[in-house]
Amino acid sequence: MSDRNFVSLLALIVGVLSGLAAVLLKFLIGWIGDAITSTTLASQANWQYLVFPLVGILLSALYVRYAVRDNISHGVTRVLYAIAQKKSQLPFKNMYASLIASSLTIGFGGSVGAEGPMAFTGAAIGSNLGKKFRLPPQTLMLLLGCGAAAGIAGIFKAPIAGVLFAVEVLMLDLTAGRAMPLILSSVCGATVAYVFTGYNVEFFFSQSEPFFARRIPYVALLGVFCGFVSLYFCGVVGMVENAFSRLKDHRLRYVYGGVLLSVLIYLLPPLYGEGYNSINELLDGNVTAIMDSSLFYAFHDNAWAVLVFVLALGACKGVATAATNGAGGVGGTFAPSLYVGCMAGFFFATLLNLSGIVDASMPLSTKNFALMGMAGVMAGVMHAPLMAIFLTAEMTGGYELFLPLLIVSAMSYGTARVFTPYGIYSRRLAQRGQLLTHQKDRSVLTLMQVENVIETDFTPVRPEMDLKQMVDVIARSNRNLFPVVDGNGMLLGVVLLDDIRNIIFRPDLYKRLTVDRFMATPPARIEQGLPMEQVMERFERTGAWNLPVVDADGKYVGFVSKSKIFNTYRQLRKYYSND
Repeated sequence: MSDRNFVSLLALIVGVLSGLAAVLLKFLIGWIGDAITSTTLASQANWQYLVFPLVGILLSALYVRYAVRDNISHGVTRVLYAIAQKKSQLPFKNMYASLIASSLTIGFGGSVGAEGPMAFTGAAIGSNLGKKFRLPPQTLMLLLGCGAAAGIAGIFKAPIAGVLFAVEVLMLDLTAGRAMPLILSSVCGATVAYVFTGYNVEFFFSQSEPFFARRIPYVALLGVFCGFVSLYFCGVVGMVENAFSRLKDHRLRYVYGGVLLSVLIYLLPPLYGEGYNSINELLDGNVTAIMDSSLFYAFHDNAWAVLVFVLALGACKGVATAATNGAGGVGGTFAPSLYVGCMAGFFFATLLNLSGIVDASMPLSTKNFALMGMAGVMAGVMHAPLMAIFLTAEMTGGYELFLPLLIVSAMSYGTARVFTPYGIYSRRLAQRGQLLTHQKDRSVLTLMQVENVIETDFTPVRPEMDLKQMVDVIARSNRNLFPVVDGNGMLLGVVLLDDIRNIIFRPDLYKRLTVDRFMATPPARIEQGLPMEQVMERFERTGAWNLPVVDADGKYVGFVSKSKIFNTYRQLRKYYSND
């Protein structure tokens, strides 16, 4: 069997395993949810729903802290980090840890989604299967992407969206050698889901009102609106998560997060769980149903009250999601972004209808705009417009609205892109210079590590050495650059052979001059662990050919040279471009 066929076979196996994992995760979430709500009385629902999410988060946090003993939150971000910094290797426990933790969190009503953990699980399956066969990093990267794509395809029953997730979110190049394995995995993941759970779509949508071309200006405005909504969602999630990360005591994080989540769910019950029931109600046109069991049900006949309620749901979903994860739960932002998008689309159409901007005889379809809002907000949040289009269409069967879906997604992505170049998953890594992109030059620099290009065959000298001792060192060295260090190994400066060439042949100065008299200050220093992109910026700024490397305490480690970087860059570019 050729290498390419063998990789395709492994991709098929990864797809089947990831699809089974997706089916198992959906089953566990449903089973736990049915078990804890089967005895719930309608009149007591609010009070019991306050307790359920806290129990799930506590169980998930204890499992992660004492059984997993690793951070498994933000699954997609960790997949991106593994691609960029760990040669696409994920620990074996990641194949099951997220399944268990997220099923506890979501099954008990945590306000997060299962798709991020599922992508993490699928990626771990692909990575570990590849490691079993000792495959090279570029093949591991492909199998990791195959597993993530199959996980998304299986959890959503959306094979095209699975492939596009690997391309747009994980930044994998869709080359000729990678297309077939990705497609095989994604199709297998979706097929397994179809076999075990049927061919029904995730959200039921029936287009009862046709879409007219004269609605396109409103669709474009919805896209811009969704772009700003996505910016708000990402900003709120980031702000709340940062606030929780500053709490060092995990018990305080649980208490604060749990209280915040409980208050939100008590005031706005549709924030309980993934929120798919609320999405289905809006797509089915049953608007007032989302106010059932809420404190504001008495106002369900007032259109403006419903509008304010929907606005509150969209505004608070990001806070509830961040509180769930911040308290110790495990879940993703796929479902919350779809939820917020549905609320945003419904709010936009209803507001225009009630305000009289739209002709009352032909109002905007709130069902259609709710569907389009799902694609729009996801495109802005994930910075993945193609995935948002096909995912929304595949999940709902709303292919008749393909043109407006495309317009909304493009406008939303374009609006969000003006303010930030990164999506919610890639932003954290981009800030640390650890993100792979579709720009091959920058991606290769990201894959390079400073530690791998340090040269240590330079002879250090001491500042108190005289010129005669310096000449003796030069005679024994094959370098023209010498670091000056003190007794503790701290870097004080450098001596360039070109700078002292005019005095090394003057014996009368041998005892009169010491190294500290003619050493120079390096134009810049490189700290260990500094991203390679920043290293190259310092070379560009200083015009130097060699720069010293120091550790966190300022002790001399070695030198980095442009020639070493260029040679390593060429080898990596050739290695990862080999298809």
